[in-house]
Amino acid sequence: MTGPPVVGAVLCGGASRRMGRDKAFVELEGLPFACRVDAALRAGGAERVVAVGGDADRLTAIGLAPVPDDHPGEGPLGGVLTALRFCGDALVVVAACDQPWLDGATVGRLIGALAGRADAAAAVPSIAGRRVPLPVVLRGDRAGPALRAGFAAGTRSLLDGLAELRAVEVPGLAPAALRDVDAPEHLRGPGERRPV
Repeated sequence: MTGPPVVGAVLCGGASRRMGRDKAFVELEGLPFACRVDAALRAGGAERVVAVGGDADRLTAIGLAPVPDDHPGEGPLGGVLTALRFCGDALVVVAACDQPWLDGATVGRLIGALAGRADAAAAVPSIAGRRVPLPVVLRGDRAGPALRAGFAAGTRSLLDGLAELRAVEVPGLAPAALRDVDAPEHLRGPGERRPV
């Protein structure tokens, strides 16, 4: 018996103010961030991957499949809701385009943690007892209604939205793989900085 399909989503709609240019297209070791995240999601088990928000023409030009954000300018929770709408009842693994050190092993552990817990709606990384919002794996049929209700009530924080879900926390993941890049100086090395 096979499990539900797994679909990946790369959030590409951020303003990139601190970076000074669109983070989806910043290159690390010759590959745009968004392509690196796309590859990690596929290596971890996503059967297909979409890019939510951002510059659709440029994303298409680098080989990604863009989907317009239903809630542009409303932060990552809006992008997650777009991914859930597009992906239906699949397991949806969502990561930010500015997580260029994400790897397939990390994604696979998150997917496996949720697949092994039929009672849970989400799997989230945990570092030193604190949840990290992205990457996250969601059951579309269970997570969607609660996240949509919270968004309609004014919730914009992804962590606050995830707090309303029954989630399995996944400790022991490499902090470097979860790290985001907010500014050019963060490209000097993966380090141990916790994502915000």
